[in-house]
Order: sequence, then structure tokens, then C-alpha cells
Amino acid sequence: MSRAESSSVGLYHRVVVYLLFAILLLPLVGTLVYSIASSWSATVLPSGFTFKWYVQLWSDPRFLNAFGQSLIVCVGALVLSVVLILPLLFVVHYHFPKLDALMNILILLPFAVPPVVSSVGLLQLYGSGPLAMVGTPWILIGCYFTVALPFMYRAITNNLQAINLRDLMDAAQLLGASTFQAALLVVLPNLRKGLMVALLLSFSFLFGEFVFANILVGTRYETLQVYLNNMRNSSGHFTSALVISYFFFVLVLTWAANILNKDKSQ
Repeated sequence: MSRAESSSVGLYHRVVVYLLFAILLLPLVGTLVYSIASSWSATVLPSGFTFKWYVQLWSDPRFLNAFGQSLIVCVGALVLSVVLILPLLFVVHYHFPKLDALMNILILLPFAVPPVVSSVGLLQLYGSGPLAMVGTPWILIGCYFTVALPFMYRAITNNLQAINLRDLMDAAQLLGASTFQAALLVVLPNLRKGLMVALLLSFSFLFGEFVFANILVGTRYETLQVYLNNMRNSSGHFTSALVISYFFFVLVLTWAANILNKDKSQ
């Protein structure tokens, strides 16, 4: 292939990628413009721009409360996932590697049962009695834990397979480290990237979860998605500002996590 042909092929690929990126970005840009439009109904472009919808949103105590409660249940579920999943995966991959095939099947069970069906069963189990948790954040943390399991398991498992866990542990033990020291000081730092990916994927999914939150707690412990659903009959500019704020928060969180990860790896 000549240099001119190679250049034209490269240009074609770049144009296709940029075009697909623009198509994906267009709805978000439209939502952003609508969120700062003072009025936009019968004209091609907004009649004016204003930030009053963002001021109204971020000065709403109900929104701030819902935002904070979403953070609490998501972080709580992820902390519980890390505390339980990391030791379990280490034991399975190091001591019982043949159980990995069974774990791959069991870990997909949360996706096999629709959230609506699970919610109905949970309402029956925890709606009354000594374990009555419906309407509290505890039942959401438990549900979000099961939802996050497949993301956490798959990302960390791939990382464990990539670092060759058994050889790494054997090398650390030959140098005098105990099993606990080798796992904590050698294996865990090598799982940083896989764990970061798992946390980001899980958090992004859980922060936007609606079905469990709406059915199991509703307005008794209003999360961000429940708040958005309850405000759907308000101004479209207001809800657009809410969507953009949500997207911007997840974007900043992802960017900050990537920066921290790069700094630690240098």
C-alpha cells in the first residue's frame, strides 16, 4: 500500500470515529443546551441562556438530601463488596482454583432474576417481622451489593489471572513473607487497577439504579433517581439540569480516579 493510500485510509477511519463520537455526543449536547436555555419551544435555537435552573437545583434541599443518600448507599454497598469479595476471590484462585467455574455461574444469578421480581420477594421477606428493613437504606445496600457482585468479580478475576497469582505468592513466600503479608503487601497493590475499574463500573451502575430504590424505599429514603422520577412533571429545563449534573459528577469522579491511579503507578 502506497503512502497516499495509507493516508487516505487513516483519514477515512478518523472521520468514521469522529462521526460516531459526534452522534453519541449530540443528545448530551442537546440536553446541556436545554438545561441553560431560558426558553426553547418554537424556535431552532433558544431565545436566551440562563443558569437559573442549576441555581434552583443546587439550592433545593430535597435534591441535596437525595444526592447525599445516593452516595451513602452506593459507597456502603461498594465497601461491603470489597471487604467480602477480595478475600473470597483470593481464597478461590489460590487455594481452590477449580471452584472458579462454579463461581462464574453463581455470580450471574443477580442478572438472571429481574429487579422487579426480586423487589417483590424482598418486600415479602423484609416488609415486616424482626428483619423489617423496607424503607431503610440497609435493604438498598444489600440489594446494591448483589448487583455490584458481577462487576466486582469479573474485573478482579481478570486482574488476578493477569498477575499469575500463584507464582507471585510463591515468590513472596520464598523471600520470607507469610501468606497474609504476601496477599496484603504484594498481591493487593497489583490488583489496584482491576479494583479501580470494578469500583467505577459498579458505582456508575448503582448511582443510576431506580427499580430497587423506587419499590423498596421510595420517598422514605429518596435517592437521586427516585427524586428525578418524582420531579418528571416539573420544568424540562430543571430535569435537564439534573441529568447534566449527574453526568458531570460521574465524569469528574472517573477523571479523578484515573489521575490518582496514574500517580500511584509512577
